[in-house]
Amino acid sequence: MNLTIHQAYLPADDPDAARRFYCDILGFELRGDVGKGALRWLTVGPPGQPGTSIVLTPPGVDPSISDEERRVIIDMMAKGTYGAINLATSSVDATFAQLEAAGVDIVQEPLDQPWGLRDCAVRDPAGNLVRIIQAA
Repeated sequence: MNLTIHQAYLPADDPDAARRFYCDILGFELRGDVGKGALRWLTVGPPGQPGTSIVLTPPGVDPSISDEERRVIIDMMAKGTYGAINLATSSVDATFAQLEAAGVDIVQEPLDQPWGLRDCAVRDPAGNLVRIIQAA
């Protein structure tokens, strides 16, 4: 079997703020923008990697989700405990400096982890945890 990651999904309650974060700050390409208002999906991805994308979706739009489940999703997003993604960079320290200068929500400054990785963490505008590791 030869599998790759094609798309990952993260909730985004403000598509314009998500676009600014992922495209203007992180430097991803905007590959798709469909729908409007509260029902708007964005697809973004790193330049030079057309086969890998993040789909930023309206939270809790699945019709099989109950109103109570929607409230739980919104509460978890507000706490930053619902969505997460790990990204990699050639220099965590340089990337962190750029993110800090852009005023993003810092969770963890660059740190050498006991399991051998150097990483930092920020939150996107929806509260999703974005952990950035030093690429080997």
